[in-house]
Amino acid sequence: MEYTDVITERELKFKIEDLKNQISSNKNSEILQTILNLIDLTSLSGDDTIENIKSMTEKVNNFNDKFPKYKNVAAICVYPALVETVKKNITVNNINIAAVGAGFPASQTFLSIKLAECKLCINKGADEIDIVISIGRFLSENYDFIAKEVALIKQVIGDKHLKVILETGNLKTLKNIKIASILAIESGADFIKTSTGKTDISATPEAVYVMCQTIKEYFEKTGIKIGIKPSGGIRTADEAILYFLIVKNVLGKDWLNNKLFRFGASSLANNILSELENTPIKYF
Repeated sequence: MEYTDVITERELKFKIEDLKNQISSNKNSEILQTILNLIDLTSLSGDDTIENIKSMTEKVNNFNDKFPKYKNVAAICVYPALVETVKKNITVNNINIAAVGAGFPASQTFLSIKLAECKLCINKGADEIDIVISIGRFLSENYDFIAKEVALIKQVIGDKHLKVILETGNLKTLKNIKIASILAIESGADFIKTSTGKTDISATPEAVYVMCQTIKEYFEKTGIKIGIKPSGGIRTADEAILYFLIVKNVLGKDWLNNKLFRFGASSLANNILSELENTPIKYF
């Protein structure tokens, strides 16, 4: 499928600045509540324990008792070994279990191991798998390898959602971000995601804008809607609102729900709750 050339850095700068100027006028309860419901509540630390993941899951279980006015988060995202903990302890409906897999975060392992890990995550109860493209292969322009790898992983997990992390901070150029977006989408990604949160540069408005433009082009030519997930370093309400405005302006209102739009974050939920309640909240 043919795509247009990537947006110029100059044009993109003006578009992002224009959207930044709209943040304050869009900082309202309705948008903040929507953002809360778009969050993949995430814990991806090397010292995660069964106990702290169980505790996080219990907070999701009890959220609507504590905050009855608001919708819950969209999903809980954890390492593969902790998927079963979430599955055993989650008691509320409509909360997906997401697992990072396929050699996350570096993706520097054998394809057979990636496929086995993703399959195990599904068997343990994951509804969604977040994988990272093989950045080294991409930078060597081995695009066929990337396409084959994503396609095989999607085949293994079947109808479960596949979120493909582009690690945009390592891709260096807007052109590379667009190429990686195309490869992921055309190889079976249900979502494309910016970052692991484990690199120096995580999500940026510029990367998300280019990714959204690619999703839009794909939809216009195929009628298939691909999701978008800004992730890594998104902590404040203002930052989240900027990404919300990018998605709204490029893709439209149909994408403003957790079927097609997620935030990967750990501290964002508390900060959004604090804005909504007008007092510091440290619930999650």
